[in-house]
Amino acid sequence: MPRPQSQAEYLAGLVPPSVAGIGRRAVLRGALGVGAGIGLTGLLAACGGGGGQGGAAAGPGTVSLGSNESGTTFAKQREAMAADYLKSSGTTIALNEVDHNTFQENINTYLQGNPDDVFSWFAGYRMRFFAGQGLIGDVSSAWPLPGVVDKFKVQSTADDGKQYFVPQSYYPWAVFYRKSMFQAAGYQVPTTLDEFTALCRRMQADKLVPIAFGDKDGWPAMGTFDMLNMRINGYKYHVDLMAGQGSWDSPQVRTVFDTWRGLLPYHQPDALGRTWQEAAQTLQKKQAGMYILGTFLNEQFPTDEDDLDFFTFPEIDSRIGATAIDAPIDGFCMSAKPKNEAGSIAFLKYLTSPQAAAAAASTGLPLIAVNSEADTKPYSQLQLKSVELVSKATEIAQFLDRDTRPDFASTVVIPAFQQFISKPDDVDGLVKSIEAQKKSIFTS
Repeated sequence: MPRPQSQAEYLAGLVPPSVAGIGRRAVLRGALGVGAGIGLTGLLAACGGGGGQGGAAAGPGTVSLGSNESGTTFAKQREAMAADYLKSSGTTIALNEVDHNTFQENINTYLQGNPDDVFSWFAGYRMRFFAGQGLIGDVSSAWPLPGVVDKFKVQSTADDGKQYFVPQSYYPWAVFYRKSMFQAAGYQVPTTLDEFTALCRRMQADKLVPIAFGDKDGWPAMGTFDMLNMRINGYKYHVDLMAGQGSWDSPQVRTVFDTWRGLLPYHQPDALGRTWQEAAQTLQKKQAGMYILGTFLNEQFPTDEDDLDFFTFPEIDSRIGATAIDAPIDGFCMSAKPKNEAGSIAFLKYLTSPQAAAAAASTGLPLIAVNSEADTKPYSQLQLKSVELVSKATEIAQFLDRDTRPDFASTVVIPAFQQFISKPDDVDGLVKSIEAQKKSIFTS
């Protein structure tokens, strides 16, 4: 694959607004950057306003950073950046790590309790929701950010016109496969849903699980819904639905679930008892042929990432095409009342810089830096292809649980999708239930 001409050219047209309302993871010791992980007990203590995860004292020269990752390559990225910032600025970063799902599901309590100065979060609706509640701090003084194009600023802006987020990286969701498996079996990358289902049938005949699948944590299935809804009904319909403006009990959404139901026999069974990592391992072990996920799945391919490849989810309706994708933007917010506000703003500026991107790149993460001045030489072929895919996308969504209200995503969508996966025949009852709950939440 040819190397991108320049990252700036790709970023220039990136990321239109994804939801109506603007005009989806221990103190570092010296230069070693050794972090101390923390679990649910520490999180709940912090959420309650005591010590623990959010209670790290941010004295002179210290900024506390809440990370929604623990023990993953994402966590290694934050540890590397915190260590680099300590070396370059002399500021100690008190890094408090919590596993992704625990952090995300407890975010409301965390922000209302004793949060860290800075914490990892997401662009789009999920950031705006907390900004509207006054639970996160205005970081407009950090902008403009050198090398960060204006369209990222749009995704960092709340309904009051102020910025409450700084972006750091993004990554696409796609259909992943192993090149060696496709080559050995003579499989061809599908471009239409008919070709995709034909490939699934052929993989089944070859004693493969066509599509690896794990939804124990609730959110992975959202990526499949996003792709199907954008392919069947279009990007605009999708983001309006996420914003509470459309009806889940509509012929359009029923078609999405009907199409999904037709694909479920090709998915790995018993998905609700399997994490995404366990599902990814079946692709790594060549027991499954494909997997619909984000590029972060590369952490399950420690020695054979070069064999990973992907294609965008195939076209379903030729009038709509296959150019809309999920490409979530990750970054950082500041708490509403940080203990070290000046230090927090300075650290936020660093986190978007080419210097921070270089520290993150040292961990081998397949994420793309938002900064157009970041060095792309360390990028893997997977990263380079990710840049190419995003550059060709005509519309970019942030992922379902980032494009809608967090309470709707966690209390309605997750159980509804898991119910559908286990009992997919009652689409009528499913969509009526989702719509009734949506009305209650979005009108509250």
